[in-house]
Amino acid sequence: MKIKYSTVATVTLLLLNFFNVLTVKAQSKPNIIFILTDDLGYGDIGVFFQKQRQESGDRSKPYELTPNLDKMAAMGARFTQQYANAPVCAPSRASLITGVNQGNASVRDNQFDKAIENNHTIATVLKQAGYQTVAIGKWGLQGVKEEGPNWPAHPLKRGFDHYFGYMRHSDGHEHYPVEGLYRGKKEVWDDYKEVSAGLNKCYTADLWTAAAKKWIVDQQTGKAAEKPFFMYLAYDTPHAVIEMPTQAYPAGGGLKGGLQWLGEPGHMINTASGTIDSYQYPEYANATYDDDNDPATPEIAWPETFKRYATATRRIDDAVGDVMQLLKDLKIADNTLVIFTSDNGPSIESYLPASYKPNQPTFFGSYGPFDGIKRDCWEGGLRMPTIAEWPGHISPGKVINTPSMLSDWMPTFADVAHLQPPARVDGVSLLPSLTGKGKQQNGLVYVEYFEGGKTPGFKEFEASRRERKRDQMQAIRLDDLVGVRYQVKSPEDDFEIYNAVIDPKEIDNLALKPGYESIQAQMKTKVLQVRHADAEAPRPYDNALIPANTITGELKAGISWKFYEGDFPWVISEQNLTASKKGTGNAITGKEAGKKDGVVCYDGYIKVPADGKYTFSLQTTGKAYFRLHEATLIDEDFGYMPNTKITQDIYLKAGYHKIKLNYLRKEGAQSEVKLEWKSTDGHWKAVGTDLFY
Repeated sequence: MKIKYSTVATVTLLLLNFFNVLTVKAQSKPNIIFILTDDLGYGDIGVFFQKQRQESGDRSKPYELTPNLDKMAAMGARFTQQYANAPVCAPSRASLITGVNQGNASVRDNQFDKAIENNHTIATVLKQAGYQTVAIGKWGLQGVKEEGPNWPAHPLKRGFDHYFGYMRHSDGHEHYPVEGLYRGKKEVWDDYKEVSAGLNKCYTADLWTAAAKKWIVDQQTGKAAEKPFFMYLAYDTPHAVIEMPTQAYPAGGGLKGGLQWLGEPGHMINTASGTIDSYQYPEYANATYDDDNDPATPEIAWPETFKRYATATRRIDDAVGDVMQLLKDLKIADNTLVIFTSDNGPSIESYLPASYKPNQPTFFGSYGPFDGIKRDCWEGGLRMPTIAEWPGHISPGKVINTPSMLSDWMPTFADVAHLQPPARVDGVSLLPSLTGKGKQQNGLVYVEYFEGGKTPGFKEFEASRRERKRDQMQAIRLDDLVGVRYQVKSPEDDFEIYNAVIDPKEIDNLALKPGYESIQAQMKTKVLQVRHADAEAPRPYDNALIPANTITGELKAGISWKFYEGDFPWVISEQNLTASKKGTGNAITGKEAGKKDGVVCYDGYIKVPADGKYTFSLQTTGKAYFRLHEATLIDEDFGYMPNTKITQDIYLKAGYHKIKLNYLRKEGAQSEVKLEWKSTDGHWKAVGTDLFY
């Protein structure tokens, strides 16, 4: 980020000098700020759940206050059915940034610090649209074995222009990098420079907020003010260790108030003074509750652990309010889309000394009206408290009940920026749901995850899942029904099936009732068709034969194609586009519809003669993306060298399997697509006329 160490007086003077020349005219592309919190539960936010506890008048149910986030929801939209792609941070964040679900991702399970793949990211896509891009806060996807500053997946190598924050996953478990009160000293990186020296008494939630505000002000008062920006603001709180700030949140907020970057070593931000890990919000410091559910006995004080937790969440709330006020002060609020959410469900971790009461999300009901926490594939581990505000575009108080995933934000932001998303993206644009314009496409909610622990034995959870072993887990959503299975040993293991809309706590297992046999079969088929195996995250169903499609009606020989004219920067997903030309053919050639720039999208079925293992190969003169059903089979888009052959094995049942191949070609360049396959004992054969339907 190259944050310059200037005094607040100098910054204010510059603002006064340049404020009148700030760009106030609406850009054709809005700024985008994506605020991601760490281990914040669906139930931790007032408008999602805490207000219900507050308004119940039940003194045995303590509650948190989030007035700024509640205001954001009132002024914008809240998503009641948005899911994390995984119930733990690294895979969840990786899927968000790359736009793919966990069945097609390269960072899965508990692969903390694994290098996020060198492929399309939200940042690379938005840079193509002319955005300045910045990441602030926790990263954790830089590469495991390497040391800084030359990590292979440093944010600056994944599309971001600037970065300021914690690089390593575990660094985010301590919120005072210099003092390292509970977890030791940590490193803070400004692009490729380690800058923790001078960050004394900087509570990271405050540090990231002050840095974010400074970056926005600098961008808006600098030479790039005409450019839209994308900010990924990734907090490392309220994740353990549950630490507190040094003092009350500075009054005011925005341009002249709230958190400010001072730039003075040892006093870098305006809350870097006083005593670290000391401040509790007064409404929590003196809070009491009915611990025995007996109004006749005296109430007792909240345990210190939960005063700390509520303070951490309230600090985030204040930070969001501060940033939102800054946008108003700079007169860019109406042209800025702000998203707030979390990476997974609430945690039981505190990392505090043994003298503290263990952290339990039952105290505030942080998992909301669900069961499950972080690392669970129950709704409480996956449902996210997502809020979006964009004045003039999102109707105030909107409630969006459409099931979606964090990976849907990549295509949404591409849509906002007037770009087609890459074909690799699994998600769909949520812009129609946000704005009420256009038709919302149905997306896919799918999760796979492994963790060796157990669902906590909280009495608030259903008896059948208390202390239940997790191991291999899967979850899939089909309309209102969600299928979940734990300790998966075989692709034939049954899903528990619940109506996630009318039974969000997942009490009534519909799989035990007659009439749901076809849904069970559909779920077992679907979860094999939406993913590909990853050797670094093995599953018991990796080598299962993928079921063929059920065909109704008569199939005709040949393959359908549609041509989308345009000078596209990558192999596009054609969602929401109208084809320039279309037709049918007997082969995939790349030459359909003439020689103009564009993407040819082939769609059809391939006839598999017998059960078994098959190997596909693809070689093109342009770029291409090949899917079988909804699983990525071969990616020849990002960084692909023309005429390179890429192969992939897959296990298929006999029958007709859906295929989709998108091919990017350039006018004047030779177009050739060579798609072949073979069985285990066979020879390479062109996939052509006799196989397409």
